[in-house]
Amino acid sequence: MSLPVARLVVSELSRRPGIETELIDIARIPLPTDDAGQAIKDPTFSAQMSRADALVVVSPEYNHGYSGLLKHALDTCLKEYIHKAVGVVGVSAGPYGGTRGIQDLLPVLRELGLVAIFWDVNFSAVQSVFDEAGALRDQAYLPRIDKFLKELVWMARTLRHGREQIALE
Repeated sequence: MSLPVARLVVSELSRRPGIETELIDIARIPLPTDDAGQAIKDPTFSAQMSRADALVVVSPEYNHGYSGLLKHALDTCLKEYIHKAVGVVGVSAGPYGGTRGIQDLLPVLRELGLVAIFWDVNFSAVQSVFDEAGALRDQAYLPRIDKFLKELVWMARTLRHGREQIALE
């Protein structure tokens, strides 16, 4: 049920002036490993991460954590993430809205050089939040998404300015 959530966030973000969005479904990215089990970088995904000023990670919660596929995808890049904003949206069929998975994911994102915003969005009982066509049933999520996206855009623009104008050497 993460895809309807991701589509909603992309749709809301696309309404903002001067913002370009791209929905990346990591299940469709080739993520091979070498003989030592290390993730091999996909050139298309790497280029997408290089171009991005920010990321929104929409992650379902699996047994109090996030998916191995997400970890594998994140591990294929490093320099592409440095000083870029990231916001996390948690998804779960249960009552916690992916909160526990987000808590596990945040240290990993920080270790990769991403700068996490302080707002999250949590979709609890996600199976009842969208109708069969993928339309949002519960409009109460929209103000939360708006606050989340305002913070993300502010952080992305601030960090882009820093990357372009301030040398760290």
